[in-house]
Amino acid sequence: MADVSFLSANLAMAYTAYFIGTASPGPSNLAIMSIAANHGRKPALAFAVGVISGSMCWAMIATLGVSAALIAYSQFLVALKIFGGAYLLWLAFKSGRAALLPASAKSAVSIDGVRLKNIYLRGVLLHLTNPKAVLSWVSIVALSSHDGTVQSAVVPGCASISVTVFCGYALLFSTPTARRVYLRMRRWLDGGLAVVFGVAGWRLLSSRT
Repeated sequence: MADVSFLSANLAMAYTAYFIGTASPGPSNLAIMSIAANHGRKPALAFAVGVISGSMCWAMIATLGVSAALIAYSQFLVALKIFGGAYLLWLAFKSGRAALLPASAKSAVSIDGVRLKNIYLRGVLLHLTNPKAVLSWVSIVALSSHDGTVQSAVVPGCASISVTVFCGYALLFSTPTARRVYLRMRRWLDGGLAVVFGVAGWRLLSSRT
């Protein structure tokens, strides 16, 4: 009974830590919200699936113990910070440019297969270039490293949380009501998104960890 309680407690801690990190406002969630409200459900879901894929990629690497070895090399984290920070600044530029455009100048995003694939890859890239994602998964896996049963349940459970949260944001913010609100406040929201991305990118590039 004590062993069962210990396993349950470890799983609960891992799931709670992952849920808080996943559901909290951040570049990935804000990007999903913006794409959903601006371009609709399919592009938002494609981006969300990309973010989930990136997260699960780090999960597999962390589970295999590779990420712990990678973060031991400062050059790896420095390179990841540069790529991640530059990508966030690029997103800030795009959001800022969108905020300056009049509504009539904003063209609809194509949702054909090629375009959806590109949006998916953007989601993957956003998460793969986030050093915090690596460190987060290393911590989560460490919570379950004392028992193989717990560790084998962590990734599937966190994958379910990831799908629920990211796809949930995509579905919620692509509703007609959310899109009407976005259209009325588009410039302010895109401008705010540019600031968030810009600050996140600058902080990532200037951080020492």
